[in-house]
Parts: sequence; structure tokens; C-alpha cells
Amino acid sequence: MLKWIVLAPLIGAIVNGFFGKRLPEKVIGLIACSSVAVSTGLAFFAFFTRLLPLPADQRVITEHFFTWIQVGKFQADFAYLLDPLSGIYLLFITGVGLLIHIYATGYMHGDPGFYRFFTYLNLFMFMMLTLVLADNLLVLFVGWEGVGLCSYLLIGYYIRRQEAGDAAKKAFITNRIGDFGYMIAMFTVFVTFGTISFVTKAGVPSFLVQAAEQPVEVWGAAGVMTAIALLLFVGATGKSAQIPLFVWLPDAMAGPTPVSALIHAATMVTAGVYLIARCSAVVVKSPTAMLVIALIGAATAIFAATVGLAQNDIKKVLAYSTVSQLGYMFLACGVGAFTAGVFHVVTHAFFKALLFLGSGSVIHGMHEEQDIRRMGGLKKYMPITFATMMAGWLAISGFPLLSGFFSKDEILWKTWSTTALPHGWGRALWVVAALTALLTAIYMTRMMVLTFFGESRFGHAHDAHDHGHNDGHESHGKPHESPAVMWVPLAVLAVLSIVGGFVGVPAALGGSNHFEHFLEPVIAHVAPHEAAAAAHDAHGVAGVAGVAGGEEHHDVATERLLTGVSVLLGFLGIGIGFAVFRRRPLRQMPKLLEEKYYVDEAYEASVIQPLETTSRDFLWKGVDVRVIDGAVNGVARSFAGAANLLRYTQTGSSRNYAAVILIGAIILIGYFGYMATR
Repeated sequence: MLKWIVLAPLIGAIVNGFFGKRLPEKVIGLIACSSVAVSTGLAFFAFFTRLLPLPADQRVITEHFFTWIQVGKFQADFAYLLDPLSGIYLLFITGVGLLIHIYATGYMHGDPGFYRFFTYLNLFMFMMLTLVLADNLLVLFVGWEGVGLCSYLLIGYYIRRQEAGDAAKKAFITNRIGDFGYMIAMFTVFVTFGTISFVTKAGVPSFLVQAAEQPVEVWGAAGVMTAIALLLFVGATGKSAQIPLFVWLPDAMAGPTPVSALIHAATMVTAGVYLIARCSAVVVKSPTAMLVIALIGAATAIFAATVGLAQNDIKKVLAYSTVSQLGYMFLACGVGAFTAGVFHVVTHAFFKALLFLGSGSVIHGMHEEQDIRRMGGLKKYMPITFATMMAGWLAISGFPLLSGFFSKDEILWKTWSTTALPHGWGRALWVVAALTALLTAIYMTRMMVLTFFGESRFGHAHDAHDHGHNDGHESHGKPHESPAVMWVPLAVLAVLSIVGGFVGVPAALGGSNHFEHFLEPVIAHVAPHEAAAAAHDAHGVAGVAGVAGGEEHHDVATERLLTGVSVLLGFLGIGIGFAVFRRRPLRQMPKLLEEKYYVDEAYEASVIQPLETTSRDFLWKGVDVRVIDGAVNGVARSFAGAANLLRYTQTGSSRNYAAVILIGAIILIGYFGYMATR
């Protein structure tokens, strides 16, 4: 069954790719959506009727196809693995992916490349499902590279727009940096453990089992585990847009809005979190790696949140919000709360896909306008879009009992109470994360206020520009609500954004956190950091994660207090957003934030231009033209010169040839005569 979950979108991509140009839009859309619907139905069936009924410690289903590579001791099978972690990803990838495919049939209506778009979208689904169902690092890498390729194709979908082409190349090249780290990590895993498989096969324990069961000293040095964990994280920083490789994701908004929702909010960008969670048994062996992951995650979260405050393109606001929320997820992984990070992946897929699709509905209704300064008062023109986006806005702002509230609050508590980091680090990072939550509520409220509240500004004169998915559009006419094929997926995602968090209600709030218990068998436990554990013991405070096999303990009163603080920060952020931007919606934001701290300019000056100059003036004009081409051309010229000399012996005159023969005979006779006299 697993193979058909993966192959169904591939079949849709092949059919539309080869025959779509001659098919009507409705047939293309039906093929694309039906193929994903098949995957969705099979995924839910496999999860709820095959995986879930198994005992908690036996929830592993594998499907082997063939041995792909076998050289010496190295063996890589092409096989799929369904367990609690891949199962959760499978559900929201197919479910949210289906909703986005349905939405896209309306959003892309009339586009001349309609069949090409859905071919790429189906191909992406195939690659993403290959990634999460892979049973070893090499098959995962196939999906990893595949989603990178599809991302390149979809970001650069508008082939006549320079902006789209540049963004696609930027995404592709930036991700190659991360992919290099992934490859080195994969090689190191094989050298260290003798396998790259996630599951035990033929008596050979998987590298995750070996890492979990053996102390660090068995592998020679803690540095090996640190190297593997950090190299895996390098790969994750590329795919999941963390500092310093985050710069591609905001520019990726040049692609169609359904692409932003599917790839850059709900699925592909969370692949890095999946990789770290999948390899948690290795990551937890290195306190250094966990500290680095936590620090970069927290830094990315607050950095992107401050930039989001000043963006005016509705999709750019959501793009930096995505970067910030991904930082939250890595912060959770860094403090040992892998399940909380994956929980936020799921809730984020709901509310961020909703917000991106909602922004697409706004852009559609505003005749391709994307600048929120040229909107205002849209809630009376687009009531359904407003109502659904309000659910996403409140969820990401941490409004009580909505999905984002539970997952964000879980990350904040786990950060505060962690013993996986040196003493004091957890609470310092909690301050950063809490401030990020406040900023999130402010910039999301600003976006909603400028878009839906206040007086209309869309009638004002402005320069013609094209932000949308059709070339040559200007903002004209009154806004209008999107068709049902677009707002129905919004309504479904709004419901999920409201109720999706109830699968992970913590014990401190009266729940039993079913989500965490479900993932527990496949997520590694974190051994407390010595300094933090000693400090916690001294203060009588239990850590968030105990030694493997130990029970988790909570200071319930402290957790509830911090939950209250989190709620207050969310309300405070919403209040500040309304107070500041309701009165002055066009308030000038700091130039430094509008220009994204000039990071792109700094990269251009320090990395891109030196590389271009070195490549052009030294490698091309110097090494290639003068050295390599010079050597090749020099050999050719030497043979040409020798040929020119030999040419003079071919005069075409028989008397000259006879003279040469005579001279040669005299020389030979003289030589033999000389030799005979000796």
C-alpha cells in the first residue's frame, strides 16, 4: 500500500506532463487532484487501520522493493518505512496537499501553463512522500533533492519574469550548500555505524538503534557524534531556511501562491525538522550540537519576526513568519523537545497554509495587488476570506485553545524547563522565544489591520506593477470574494487551525498529550546536561526530559504560570498591533527592518561578488583561457608549425625529389663507408 501512496501523484504528473497540453483545464485539474486524493485516502487508511492498531512499541511497517546499491559492506535498499513520525507527516502532507491542489484549480484558472503547473505540483507530492517514507538516508536524499528540484521549477514557474527566475536560482543554489552538509553526514554515518538504515535489517542494527544503545565512547569520541549532528543540521538549515541559509525563502514568494502554501509553509520547509527528529538518537548524544541548534533556532525566530514587522508585501510578511516559526521548531529540537517541535510542524501546516491561501484569495480578489498599504477595509468585500484568515491569525498569535496556542506553549515550557542545555540557557532562550511570540502577534495583527480593517485604500492611484500570477495586471475595479473552489479549502483549514491542537493538550492543562505519547517510541530521550541537572536538583526543580527509561516530571504550577504569561503576551501583541496600526495604518517602519537588515546586500558584497569576480577574472580568463586553453592551443600550434616545415619538402618538382634521393644516398653510402673503415 505504501508504494501506491507515493506513486499515485507520480502517475498524475506523468499523465499531465505528456498529455496535459491537449487536455482541457477541468480534466487536468481532475487528474491532479484525483491522484493526490488517492494518496490521501490510502494514507489515512494505512495510518488508522494498519499502524494505529499495533502495540505502541511495534508500530513499524516497512515495504521493500529492491536492493538499490550493494558494494562491499555498503547496502542501500529502496524501501519505505511507516512509523509514528512518518505517519504523522504522511497525514498532513497528503491532507493539506489535497486542499491546496483543489484551491489551485481556481487560483490558476486561465493560466497558459495550467498543465505544467499541476505536473510540477504532483511531482512535488511524489518527492515529498518519498522523503518522509524513506527507510534510509539515501532514499531520503532522493526525496530531499527531488523537492529541491520541484521547488526550483515552481518558484521559477513564471518564466517571463526576471524576479521569478532569480528567486528560483537563489533557492536552488542556497539549498545545495545545505545538501553538501547532508551528504557528508550520510557518509560519516556509514563509516561510523556501518549502515544508513533507520530500521534493523538482517541482524544489522540501524544506526539509530546503535546510537541509542551504546555510550558515546564506543564510537571513539564525542566529536564524531557532534560532527554528524551538526552536518545534519547544516542540511536542515538549507531546507528549513535557518540562519545563515534563510535568504532564499522570502524571495521564493515570486512563485504562485499555492506553491507558497504547499512548499514553503506546510511541507518542504519542515523537512529539516523531520530530519533532525528522525535522527534524534544521534543528536541527543551531542550536547554541543543541541546547544547550537537551540541557539540558531532562537536567533532565527526573533530575527525573522523583527523583519516581518516592516514588510508590506502580504506574502513577504507570511514568508518571514514561516522562517520565524521554523526557528521555533528548531529551538524545540535543541532543548530536547523533539515531539513539541513536530507538534508545531503539524499545527503550523494548518494555520500557515490557511494564511497563505487566504493571502492568495486576497490577491485574487484585489486583481493581483499584494501591497497591504493599498488594501484596507476588505472584510466587507471578502467576508469569507476574512473570517477564515482570522482563525489563522489568532492561531499563530497564540489565542487560547486554538492550535498554535498549544504547540507554541509546549515549546515555551520545554525551553524554560529543559535540562538538556547548560544551566541558565533554557531560561535565556525562553525570554527570546517569548519576545518572538509577542512580535508575532504584533506583525500578524498589522497585516490583518492593513488588509481588512479601516478605510479602503485600493482606489488610490499608484504605479502599475505586476505581483500576481498573470503578467500585465494592474489593480483595478472593486475587490470581490473568491469562488467556492478557493474558499472551501480555506474553511476546512480554518477548522483544523481551531481544533488541531487538541491532540496535544498537556497534562498541566487537563489533557494527556496523546501526540507526545504517540511519538515517544521513535523519538530519543535526552540525558540531562550535567551542569543543568545539578542546578535543577539544587533548586528542587525537575527537568523536562529525563534519562531514557525515566519518567518525565513537571512543575505544574510553574507551567501554568508560564502559560498565563504566554496568553498575556499574545493578547498584548494583538492589542499593540491594533493600537498602533488602526490609527496610522501607513506608519513608516524602520528602514533597517524594511531592508531586512541588509543581509542580502551583505551576502552580495561579501560572497556573491567575490565569487563572480574570482570565477570570471581568475578561473575563466586566467586558468581556463590562458592555462587550459593555452596548453591545448599550444600543442595544436606546435603541430601546425611542424606541419608547415614539412610542407616545404613537398614541392611537386620531380628534379627536387631526385636531388633529395641523391643526397640521401650519398649520406648513406658515406655513413656505411665510414663504418667499414673502423
